[in-house]
Formats: sequence, C-alpha cells, structure tokens
Amino acid sequence: MLARCGLDGGMLRHCWDFWARPAQMSPQGDWRVWLVMAGRGFGKTRAGAEWVRAMAQAHPGSRIALVGATIADARAVMVEGTSGLLSITPPHEHLLWAPSLNRLVWRNGAQARLFSAAEPEGLRGPEHDFAWADEIAKWAHGEATWSNLMMTLRKGIRPRVVATTTPRPVPLVRRLIDEPGVVRTGGRTRDNRANLPRAFVEGMEALHGGTRLGRQELDGELIEDVEGALWTRAMIEACRAASLDFARDERSFCRVVIGVDPPASATGDACGIVAVALDGDGYGHVIEDASVERATPECWARAVATCAARHGADRVVAEANNGGAMVKSVLLAADVALPVKLVHASRGKSARAEPVAALYEAGRVFHAGAFPALEDEMCGLVAGGGYDGPGRSPDRADALVWALTELMLGKRRTARVRGL
Repeated sequence: MLARCGLDGGMLRHCWDFWARPAQMSPQGDWRVWLVMAGRGFGKTRAGAEWVRAMAQAHPGSRIALVGATIADARAVMVEGTSGLLSITPPHEHLLWAPSLNRLVWRNGAQARLFSAAEPEGLRGPEHDFAWADEIAKWAHGEATWSNLMMTLRKGIRPRVVATTTPRPVPLVRRLIDEPGVVRTGGRTRDNRANLPRAFVEGMEALHGGTRLGRQELDGELIEDVEGALWTRAMIEACRAASLDFARDERSFCRVVIGVDPPASATGDACGIVAVALDGDGYGHVIEDASVERATPECWARAVATCAARHGADRVVAEANNGGAMVKSVLLAADVALPVKLVHASRGKSARAEPVAALYEAGRVFHAGAFPALEDEMCGLVAGGGYDGPGRSPDRADALVWALTELMLGKRRTARVRGL
C-alpha cells in the first residue's frame, strides 16, 4: 500500500487510498455528478476535499469551483477545516491559499476558487473543469446556484462535480436523486466511529437514535412527508419530545391497552402489536412497538402475551376480521388470563385512523421513545383512503389505531392508580 501511494511512513497520513472507506471513494463509471449524502461525521468533507486534491494533481492548470452555503462556510469547512484542503494536502504539493482572493493555487497551475450559494449570480462568467458543492441541502438559493454552477462546467474533456450534504428533502436534493448522470453514495455517522469520539457516537445514538432527526442527521436517510398524510414527521417529533421523561414512569399510568392486527398467514404481513397507556390527566402514551414479522399464530400470540405481561395490560384489543374467533382462541392459548376484546373493521384503515390522528393534532398523544417502523407506517396513511408507506399494509399503525381507539375514544372509564 505504501508503495502504491508513493509515500514513506511519515507521509502515510496523506495517503487517501490507505485511509478511505469504500463509500468515500469516487465511484467508477461515466457520471457527471457524485452525490455524497450521509450522516454527520461520516467523512463527507474529507471525501470532497480528497477528490478535489486528486483532480488538481491529475489535471494541471484546471479550474475548480468550491461552493459553500456562504463564503464563510466555504473557508471554514472546505479550505481551513480539519478535513479541508489545507489540512489534507501534503507540504510537497505546495498549495498556496490566498484568503483575500478566496483562491487556492497548486504548484502545477491548478486553481480553486470559492463561491457562495447566497449569491448565485457570482457563478455567472467563470468556467470550470470541476466543482465541489458542500452542504447543498442548506443552500439558501439551492436550485438557482446549482443551475449556474452546472453552466460553468464547460472546460476540459470530462467536467464533473461532487456534492456533499446531510440529507434534507429540499427541492434541489429531491431533483438530484432522480436526475440522469447522478451517482449517489452515503452512509451513517457510526460508519466513521474509528475517527470519532466514542462518547459522541454513543451519546448521539442514545439521544436521537430512531427519531426523524437521528435518521436524517446520523443515518443519512432522506425522509419526506407523504402528501395528504394523516400524520407528519413534525407532528410525531413534537409529541415525542414532550413525553419522554413522564412516560418512563409507568406508575403514572391508569390503564394500558395492547392493540393487535393479526396477519392473515405466517408468511404474509407482520403482526402489529402496539402498547399504549393512559395517564391520570387523560393523555395517551405509545410505550412499545412489539410487532413481529413472519410469525406463526403461536409465535405472535406469545409475543402479545409477553408484551401484555411486561406492561401489566388491562386489555388486549385484536382485529377479528382475519380468523374471527380463532384470533381470540390463539391469544387465550398463550395466556389463559389474558383479557381479550375482538373488534371488527367496518371502515377502511385510513377512515379508522382519522379520529386517532386528530388526537395527535390536539396534543393528546405522546410517544415514549422512537418507533421508526411504526412511525413510517403512520406517515404513509393518507386522508381519504390509501397507503403510501413501507410494506403492503400498515399493520403496526393499524394496531396503534385499535389500541388508542379503545383507550381514548371508547366509553369513558374512571381513572385508577396502577400499583407496582
């Protein structure tokens, strides 16, 4: 490896071929745009800077555009940062930085100039062989800046651009994902844990793991809201933040209900199993998603019984349309003492979910933690009917609806204090 890098041991830290992970290396093939969309701390900046350095060394006299959200961002991150060009370039390449001109010059005549996405018109006129666009999801004038940048790529034989960003569902990012000639790579914060403080990685995952923020900022997922959905990501995040401390103390709950959406077969959909609780002030709390995939009736019934015992459930509410009385007999076989109520679906899933979604809008339901699979299904249920979420059917969301309907929309019951 050292021989391939052409460096001795003292220069090993500048050998990108040695340190880079596969997802940080430029892809093979005929691409015009390389979109690196990943979580924070993944190493996007280092990947962008090393690609620019490689292009400058391979193409003497080339012109390169460095575009940040602002000039200050471009200087602080792309040039002067710990993974910026000044840091990753070895001394023998003689990279000259002229901050007053916002320009970098290599010994072979290659030059890089800084531009700001806050001033799209600044990209009118120049011509470039290559470009690095950083944090495009936070650009104030994203599409205008991008269009102007692409028009400057008219030098050289094969103009190319690398775009590095943490994902956000802004128009520019959505457009690039579907655009021809764009190759996308990415990854998660934890992929770079060897170069990050362990306390940071563990702390961020403990605090944000599974939440929309965590999935976006740590896992590098692009999460969008479905048009017309009964639940939005923002609605769920708001209800989560207000509940975490309170909901951990189950002594404050008056009643616990387990909702079950049984599968039609062991090889079909998941068995939705969701536990919800009511507190003394009449607020609902989603406390567990215990759903199981591809389980036999005995397995999912045992999972229901275990969940009910874990939370001291007052009742299990199960949809009876698939199997009718068989559902109740299977559940009772798993636990003779299990109090089971069968419910029948006379309306579609979305119609049943609408009153429950209204409880969320009114701020009456909280999530005691992150439940990514359940929340993805909730955000796929569309008002007026239809489902645009993961899987064939929103089994987890349906179980949630049955449970909260029983807990908060049925006959009012006198609150009681649960004992330990």
